[in-house]
Amino acid sequence: MVYKIIVSPRAQKEIENAIDFYALYSVDAPVNFIASIKEAYELLAINPLLRVRYNNVRALKINRFPHSLYFTFNEDKNTVRVLSCFHNKRSPNKRPGV
Repeated sequence: MVYKIIVSPRAQKEIENAIDFYALYSVDAPVNFIASIKEAYELLAINPLLRVRYNNVRALKINRFPHSLYFTFNEDKNTVRVLSCFHNKRSPNKRPGV
């Protein structure tokens, strides 16, 4: 079963901010970050049953970058809702759903 990925405005803004930050220091880093995000979306579309972090919120570490996608999924509607692209060095109190 393939799940539809829905990106929240918060997650989209965090992704855009990360791309802008990486663009300040490298030409390749933003491209690699976008590719890693796409890979994560593809994985979530196929298998969103990853470890539950708290309540019903799950997380997926982004390859090669210090970010994690926090998300929920609805099996009845076949959707995965990405809540946040959280930088792993930020305060844990700022994670989505805390």
